[in-house]
Amino acid sequence: MQVNGKHLSLEKPISITEFLVQQGYQEDRVAVEKNKNIIPKKNFSTELLNDNDTLEIVNFVGGG
Repeated sequence: MQVNGKHLSLEKPISITEFLVQQGYQEDRVAVEKNKNIIPKKNFSTELLNDNDTLEIVNFVGGG
């Protein structure tokens, strides 16, 4: 799987929520694009990731 341009291997399909937790992301502070489609946050727990997927994850940070 490609994530933000880096290759990662998945042993089995997992949900976006599981993947974000494993990678240390806060689910409420990211936007996820899977295979060039933006995935709504409400679908993170049901949308499965496979080893041949491409993900782009944008992490929102506050500041001023």
